[in-house]
Amino acid sequence: MGVEREAEIDSPPRIERRSWARSQSVVVYLFALVLVILIPALVVSLVLLNRNNRAQEDVVRALTNATVQAMGQSVEREIEGMITTLKVLSTSSALRDGDFEQFHARASIALKGSGSYLLAIDRDLNQLLNTRVAFGTALGPTSDPNTARAALESGTTLVSGLFFGRTAQRWVFNVMLPLSDNPTTALLALTQDAANLTRALQSRQLPGGWHAALVDTDNLVIAATPDAALEAGTVLPMRQAQQQSPDEWQRERFGSDIVVTSEWRSRLSGWRVIAWATVDTVERPLGDSLLWLAAWGVIIAGVAGGLALVLAQRVGRSVRGLRRDAQRLGLGDPVRAKAYPVAEIAEVSRALADASALRQKAEREVHFLMRELAHRSKNQMTVIAAMAKQTARGATSVEAYVEAFERRIHGLSRSTDLLLVHGRAGVLLDELFDSHIAPFSPPDPERVSLMGPTVRLNVQAAQILGMAAHELSTNAVKYGAFAGDSGSLVVRWSIVDDRLDLVWRETVPAGIATSERVGFGTTVLQNMVARTLGAQVERLCRADGIEWHFVIPLAAIDPSHSPGPAAEPSPE
Repeated sequence: MGVEREAEIDSPPRIERRSWARSQSVVVYLFALVLVILIPALVVSLVLLNRNNRAQEDVVRALTNATVQAMGQSVEREIEGMITTLKVLSTSSALRDGDFEQFHARASIALKGSGSYLLAIDRDLNQLLNTRVAFGTALGPTSDPNTARAALESGTTLVSGLFFGRTAQRWVFNVMLPLSDNPTTALLALTQDAANLTRALQSRQLPGGWHAALVDTDNLVIAATPDAALEAGTVLPMRQAQQQSPDEWQRERFGSDIVVTSEWRSRLSGWRVIAWATVDTVERPLGDSLLWLAAWGVIIAGVAGGLALVLAQRVGRSVRGLRRDAQRLGLGDPVRAKAYPVAEIAEVSRALADASALRQKAEREVHFLMRELAHRSKNQMTVIAAMAKQTARGATSVEAYVEAFERRIHGLSRSTDLLLVHGRAGVLLDELFDSHIAPFSPPDPERVSLMGPTVRLNVQAAQILGMAAHELSTNAVKYGAFAGDSGSLVVRWSIVDDRLDLVWRETVPAGIATSERVGFGTTVLQNMVARTLGAQVERLCRADGIEWHFVIPLAAIDPSHSPGPAAEPSPE
């Protein structure tokens, strides 16, 4: 049974084991803290990146639209220049006079280096002259009859779409001006190679990854930027629904890619400049930003995790140090404060060191009190033996002996109780006298007075003066101040030089009958107090009572003084 009981006491409670099982290392908490800080930061970064990407898209959109518009305006200026040139050439006197040879020569000079060629067309849509070839070269009908008929019918200048010129043997376009007042010439036309408009498309730089093409109303490519890799005359498979808003970006499929397109339309010719870029190109900044964010997130997480691991190791070492200090404290070994890197842990270490110091001090006090207890027990045995001898001498019967002896033992125990309460600090003199007088004092508190400064007594002095107070109180009940209804007691003390001056004064109006017989009380007062404490004891009989005067050296009652064995009262 004893072994089983001990096992139950040593084993920790189940709740405590489950509690420890839920405990986690400080590394886990630090990593959790890193994640708590890092994840919201990454989320905020993603939100900001998304907003920044949208802002960049808006900027790219505006820049692309502006660039496409600038390209279209360059093309339109080229066409407007051709229209102006046609109007100027239409005023030539050689044309009015039908002198086509002279008109051919003048037009060739005027158009030299411009990349444009002049055609004169009659009402049957046959070419009268073409500055692309020498005058007199046989010419056939125009290669663009549809635009010619439309110009004659509308009476306005028209710009043709892309067509393959039989004379030029390449892809060209025409600008046709109808002549209503010329009898021989119905139309003047300026023709240009489609490739010449590539310069207009290259006059503005598109954002990286973007391409552009100039198409006619049939979506035939007139010209394109070199990186678009589109030949003139091919059909551009994008933006074929011309009712779409030109300013709106569209997503379309171009070959195997999904592209984003932007468009500009010419009100003069109906041509369009279409720019496009793959979705990957448009969204690449966001993708790159996400990759950089992920990379930096991994780097920051790694660095933060490494720092958390280092900090956790330092904190862990500190906590393990605290655990060892706590174990030493539990074993009663001295613990010294250590300079830990964490201020709170260092504070706990100082608290453990203080607790260790207090425990060491308490243990020293316990050891001292144990020695004092042994010493006090020897003294009390001596005192009790003396009390037994002296009580027996004055006893008239066994019952009287037992009663007197018990009363003195109780008085001694009250002194012992005070010693146990105050320990090494010492017993207060006023408490000592009050505890011994109180059981004997009359109901009227005005008949007892204790006055004097605070004085503490060591173990031996408390025992001796306690017995003296008990004997004096007993005598006061039997013969003195407490025997009747009118007596009073005053106990006063003071410090004079290096001595305690103590006076016990009983006042009895009827007087006190004195006796020469020496009992135990007189022995305690005159013998033990004097011999043990080195005191001067004087008994004075007054007409109205009795007075005891004690002059005791302070060294004999000092709590820090370690007294020797109590002197046994000598029989008298």
